[in-house]
Amino acid sequence: MSSHPNVQKVADALAAAGATGEIVILDEAVPTAAAAAAELGCEVGAIANSLIFNGDGVPVLILTSGAHRVDTAKVAAELGIAKLKRATPEFVKEHTGQSIGGVAPVGHPGRVPTYVDSALEQYAVIWAAAGIPHSVFPTTYAELLKLTDGTPITVN
Repeated sequence: MSSHPNVQKVADALAAAGATGEIVILDEAVPTAAAAAAELGCEVGAIANSLIFNGDGVPVLILTSGAHRVDTAKVAAELGIAKLKRATPEFVKEHTGQSIGGVAPVGHPGRVPTYVDSALEQYAVIWAAAGIPHSVFPTTYAELLKLTDGTPITVN
């Protein structure tokens, strides 16, 4: 496994939670759901994109199926947030310790409120980033909810 500190933080968080999947280090970076799906040989919808949003100054992590775009107005209304906007790279790094393209659902310096796209439930195996754009790990919908203390949500 990579000795990158972000990957190690994710590995430690997965181990502490009793996760079953092993982190896979890829030869190529897979910063998008399409690139990850092509590399892993799965449907793009089985990729869990970890998207950080700025919800009135508070980080909000939405784990969405790679086949979906987040309807920010709909989700903001559902969460009772005035406005949900894409976070800047600096905001993402500040709250996750990770950079866009490799943000994992776990391994952050503090708790980030997390919502999980209910569309991911249809996939037996879901792949998520593991801290850097070259790393991923397999999981399930139920395990992803448990790992993140996430709340199911419809994102589109």
